[in-house]
Amino acid sequence: MRAWQFTGVNEPLHLAELPEPTPAAHEIVLAVKAAGLCHSDVSFIDGTITPLLGHVPIVLGHETAGVVTAVGADVTDFAVGDRVGIPATTDGPGTAVNGGFAEYVAVEARLAVHVPDDVDFEQAAPAMDAARTAYRAVETFGQVTAGMNVGIIGFGGLGSLGAQIAKAVGATVYVAEVNESAWERVRELGVAGVSADIRDFEDAGLDVIVDFAGFGTTTVSAVDAVKHGGRIVQIGLARETATLSMQKITMKEITIVGASNGEKSEAEAVLALIASGGLRSHTVPITFDEIPLYVDKLTAGDVSGRAVALL
Repeated sequence: MRAWQFTGVNEPLHLAELPEPTPAAHEIVLAVKAAGLCHSDVSFIDGTITPLLGHVPIVLGHETAGVVTAVGADVTDFAVGDRVGIPATTDGPGTAVNGGFAEYVAVEARLAVHVPDDVDFEQAAPAMDAARTAYRAVETFGQVTAGMNVGIIGFGGLGSLGAQIAKAVGATVYVAEVNESAWERVRELGVAGVSADIRDFEDAGLDVIVDFAGFGTTTVSAVDAVKHGGRIVQIGLARETATLSMQKITMKEITIVGASNGEKSEAEAVLALIASGGLRSHTVPITFDEIPLYVDKLTAGDVSGRAVALL
């Protein structure tokens, strides 16, 4: 099979001919139908988080969906022909073992989820990481419910999903996005307001603010803007540190929590939300051969949406 292999820090991905995987007793093999590209892939390649990889060389690709072509002897939850997604995890394909930038991928059955028939693979792949992460921030840690006023900082791949998820549960959503060229797309979502700074919505009584940007200054703005007794969910990691007003956090009785990748059950919840029409990633479909090109585009910040390779 063909596979795009990472061979070393700052080295271009290498197109390799590898044996098709065969499943161990507890594994399934997928014919990859869609593989999402993530900024984490850039960070693996440039050395930032390379130590997380299980081995080098390795096939990257941790947002993967496809069709089961083989099952191990001990697998009971999946059968040949099933539509399956692989939620991103540090002990899964694309991180610990060979991933989805290939024509086939093997995965432990315990890690996989069923993809509903009415969710296309182009949407299923980014749901395994980006959409699931946004869901965890808004639903699990944000505890957003119907009737709340919610601030979303950043309207990129994750923030746009977070805004949709908040609207889907019945919240009123306000978006802060410094890139004014994205405002038209924000407004198309039907939000209550969009501005460059979340502090412009301080009078809206924001129950929850989710900072998908994480530039430090954005978290400062969230502390200023959230209502008394409100909650801030930190998920963006553009800066390692932020200087916050302890007086404001204390006197306003603000709760600040961090959110990260997510659980398998959250991937299943996201797929159900996509199937119901309540969520859709802004994707950029590409070919298998274009994966290295779009890794470079991601590095340059030149991709508007989630690039997804379709096989």
